[in-house]
Amino acid sequence: MPTDQALKLAVEADLDLVEIAPQGRPPVCKLMDYGKFKYENAQKARESRRNQTNVIIKEMKLRPKIDKHDYETKKGHVVRFLGAGDKVKITIMFRGREQHRPELGFRLLQKLAEDVQELGFVESSPKQDGRNMTMVIGPHKKKADAKIDADAARSAKAEERAQRQAEEDAEREAAHAAGPVAQKKERRRSENLDPEIEA
Repeated sequence: MPTDQALKLAVEADLDLVEIAPQGRPPVCKLMDYGKFKYENAQKARESRRNQTNVIIKEMKLRPKIDKHDYETKKGHVVRFLGAGDKVKITIMFRGREQHRPELGFRLLQKLAEDVQELGFVESSPKQDGRNMTMVIGPHKKKADAKIDADAARSAKAEERAQRQAEEDAEREAAHAAGPVAQKKERRRSENLDPEIEA
């Protein structure tokens, strides 16, 4: 169909004439609402970006002669990062003569990998890079799964808190309904002033 005829059809239908295959012989065009087409494509792109998981690499720096308590603290951070579904890059920083003892850093990295093996796996083995030695630990859980688990735990805690609050309110209500004498006895019992409890 000639171009001017196709344009005429587009004007009559109140649509746009869009070339979709310019390499074709003859080129292929389509009648469509181009504004609506662009909007739908933008919506699809936004939706795919929302569903896309961003892998964040957290970094933890250690020294070869780290104290046991400091090691436990750093390990706790690594466990938290892996539990949240993030990768962790562990860096051992060597200073001075420590550079001639890379086996110290290697052993420390192996120990850390063993300590967190239920949450993550060694994605890239220890490598010496100048004054530093690095290793990457990847999580067993995906970020989306970790988020679902965290949300479930949060809602369970909220339910438990609400239930505890309801029980406390019911106890208060019962004590108030019993009157001032019962409240006084209850207060004395809770303060261990009741002679029956002391005996």
